[in-house]
Amino acid sequence: QKTITALQGAFLEHIHILQRIPQVSQVVPVRNVEQLDSVDALIIPGGESTAIALVAERSGLIEPLREFVRSKPTWGTCAGMILLANKANRTKKGGQILIGGLDITVNRNEFGSQANIQINHVTTSSNDLFPAVFIRAPIIASINSPYVEVLARLQCTTGETDVSAIVAVKQSHILATAFHPELTNDDRIHRFFVKLAIDFLNEKKS
Repeated sequence: QKTITALQGAFLEHIHILQRIPQVSQVVPVRNVEQLDSVDALIIPGGESTAIALVAERSGLIEPLREFVRSKPTWGTCAGMILLANKANRTKKGGQILIGGLDITVNRNEFGSQANIQINHVTTSSNDLFPAVFIRAPIIASINSPYVEVLARLQCTTGETDVSAIVAVKQSHILATAFHPELTNDDRIHRFFVKLAIDFLNEKKS
């Protein structure tokens, strides 16, 4: 079973891709704690991270989301990556509510562009690239734990964003991408997350 937080952002695009993956039995848009409790894994979509956090706070979802992320598979795309980070730079006045769980620091609103990138566990060679769409994308400023695995870096300089910029990471059952895989026709990262979720949940049961 999979879910999308339907708080704000590009969740419908995620739903359409997940519905094509046979291992996904049901897709549940999450707007309250009861719906969150009913699902096995979570995708926090792109959008405006401050707005998503405020909607989650008003819905009483911040603490339940923090508990969920500690124990169940979660993937954040773009704004979702910001919310999953333990630290965020360039936040709006008054700061940014974070769900946390991912031991990284992010810079908000770094750049926007499209780049073809290699992604560990997803692409197979330097000729087999993923079409990454960046929209006011965050960049991972620092990795703060040896348990965080870097999955992808930019392979070309985009504006002032350096070639070595990290744009996808994994920490145990948590996945984060600075870009929007749901805005492409390529479902490989969604399939990777579904497999990650199934493997993690099966391991917990055994």
